[in-house]
Amino acid sequence: MFTRIARLFTIKTKFEAFMVIYGLGLGATERGVHYVHEYPGVGGWLLFAVCPLTVFMAGTRILDSVERGSE
Repeated sequence: MFTRIARLFTIKTKFEAFMVIYGLGLGATERGVHYVHEYPGVGGWLLFAVCPLTVFMAGTRILDSVERGSE
């Protein structure tokens, strides 16, 4: 039963990976906008810039895992 539920949360294809990365990107930019409003000036913009960078790092890891799983 647990394995059937776990399969629902497994990313199997590149399309699924890109959809997850897209969702992460939307959330990261939304968080970045909040940072800019809460911390005006350079500090807020630096925090804004870091948010999408984490999505890039996570996205490459997700895509790499999907590519290795299909081999």
